[in-house]
Amino acid sequence: MLFLQGERDELADLALLRPVVTRLASRATLEIFQDADHSFHVKASTGRKDADVRADLVDRITAWIDQIT
Repeated sequence: MLFLQGERDELADLALLRPVVTRLASRATLEIFQDADHSFHVKASTGRKDADVRADLVDRITAWIDQIT
């Protein structure tokens, strides 16, 4: 299982998600996106654009798929 999580996501508390991923052990991977919210939007003040985050999402998903195949 691959969990993609924005660091600023107010709808999914990382304090609750991390223990679940830990219990799932090798069956789960948690990828946290710094400064991103639930929609993976980042504030302009971070210097990053949403397109940068989407590209990072694709890269991490691709790497995860490559790892499991």
